[in-house]
Amino acid sequence: MASTNKLSGIVNKINRLPDFARSRALTLFFGKVVPFTGTTGIRIESLDHERCVISLANKRRVQNHIGGVHAVASLVLAESATGFLVGLNVPDDKVPVIKTAKAEYTRRAKGDMTVEAHLTDEQRERMRTEEKGDVSVPVVIRDSEGKEPIEIEMVWAWTPKRR
Repeated sequence: MASTNKLSGIVNKINRLPDFARSRALTLFFGKVVPFTGTTGIRIESLDHERCVISLANKRRVQNHIGGVHAVASLVLAESATGFLVGLNVPDDKVPVIKTAKAEYTRRAKGDMTVEAHLTDEQRERMRTEEKGDVSVPVVIRDSEGKEPIEIEMVWAWTPKRR
């Protein structure tokens, strides 16, 4: 697919790297572009225009008082995955912004966390063609047992850049 913006062009180039280097290169790149993500310990497993997968190891620095990944860290995973995905699809003359983040914690999370976000072709087309709008980005977060301890909804908006 042709680049929709500068960010997309860079990610397309990184995705042409050998498999062993791709995840590390994506993680390092986004750690520089979005400085906060560089401090969180997240790892971008895969990223393209339709799908983003990010993981976070359950290490002491991200744990809560009961030894699981902290609730806010899980939201960072979801916000990052959906934000990177929206960022790849919004043209350079638009700016993506988070509009709504909702989380319902349904069970205790065990071990490492992985989040997967998706955009449909229709959602991507809207981002490319509509001057402004919003979209609910489907996202699933799983723990090391493959269970979904959190139900998350992320709504992203895009508006024209102010000049």
